[in-house]
Amino acid sequence: MSNAVRHGEQSPPRRPSPQLDRLHVLLIEDDDGDALLVEEMLADAAETLERVVLDRATTLEQALAQPITADCVLLDLQLPDATGLTGLTRLRQHAPSTAVIVLTGREDEALGVSALGAGAQDYLVKHHVDGQLLARTLRYSWERSRAERVEQQLLQHQLLARENARLERGLLPTPLVTDPRLGLVVRYRPGRNGALLGGDFYDAVELPDGTLQLVIGDVCGHGPDEAALGVALRIAWRSVVLAGLPMAETLAMVEKMLQHEALGPLFATVCMITVAPDRRSLRMSLAGHPQPLLVDDSGGRLLSREALGPPLGVAPGTGWRELTVPMGPRWSLLLYTDGLFEGRVEGSGERVGLERMAAAAVDSLTAEGGSAAVLDHLISEMDVLHGGPLDDDVALALLTFDSGEPPR
Repeated sequence: MSNAVRHGEQSPPRRPSPQLDRLHVLLIEDDDGDALLVEEMLADAAETLERVVLDRATTLEQALAQPITADCVLLDLQLPDATGLTGLTRLRQHAPSTAVIVLTGREDEALGVSALGAGAQDYLVKHHVDGQLLARTLRYSWERSRAERVEQQLLQHQLLARENARLERGLLPTPLVTDPRLGLVVRYRPGRNGALLGGDFYDAVELPDGTLQLVIGDVCGHGPDEAALGVALRIAWRSVVLAGLPMAETLAMVEKMLQHEALGPLFATVCMITVAPDRRSLRMSLAGHPQPLLVDDSGGRLLSREALGPPLGVAPGTGWRELTVPMGPRWSLLLYTDGLFEGRVEGSGERVGLERMAAAAVDSLTAEGGSAAVLDHLISEMDVLHGGPLDDDVALALLTFDSGEPPR
């Protein structure tokens, strides 16, 4: 390949173009006279193109023998080893993102249109070209090619983002609750920017005998690996619950799933609730998870942590105790993950804390009842305390019951 042509010294100094201060051109031309003509035209166009590096290949095979790194390619359509559009087609297959300008001695407009249809950025007739026209064509072709690449990358990114969004939405659960006296509203917000799915998970299943099973969990971390593991644990939980296994065995089976599916030393906290068919009591197991908040006619309180056991994956085989809690004819039960209250208060550095979050939740539930607005308001309050959106994944599930009996 021939020596480079540089024109920066031949014109008055001026500020380089922010997009293009150096253009690398590959000329594929077997005629030495035509190649010299191209060099002279580029030398005459120093004011349009500040600095040009021109390489030359005399055959298409020589050009395709290695990856093409040039910004633009000037391609002759009459080469010893490729004539017509054959060379253009092979060149586009070899370097699909490189701008190609067809440069030929044939005055054939139909051929030029065909070349553009085959992927060329432009079409020039040799003896109708001067230095300024060639320089502008090179610049514009490079700019168009770059814009097309950016547009294609953006489109691919958008398609991938939409595909991921559809996938993540499909992985979020649809609770199986049929009792009209029960209300269940959930809120889910991943900590990852732009994601729909995080390491938190939740689910609810009402069994044929009326028993309601409810779970909320949190895989440590909030990246894509944790999100995938959270989905696996939730599906495992639902499968075991539908099979009718007791609470303790359900958690043990979910822990086995964690051990098999985790890509690293991950663990998960879980709160599992079993509500009796008459809705007057519940049984709770805590695997390292914060306890739910219960609001009924007597007020609001955090349930006891006396049955707290280790998170799943921390001490395999340890087992978990169950705590039975009586409930009245009307109640609201709020389950949540620690991302809701572990944010730091803006300006002080202290944690928001479970007690402060619980007090805000009780006020909202007492004033507004078990509506979805309660969860939105609670998350908003925590965001305000934090000074912006919470950093961690947040999941909330609010289960409400009203027997229809008049209050005492």
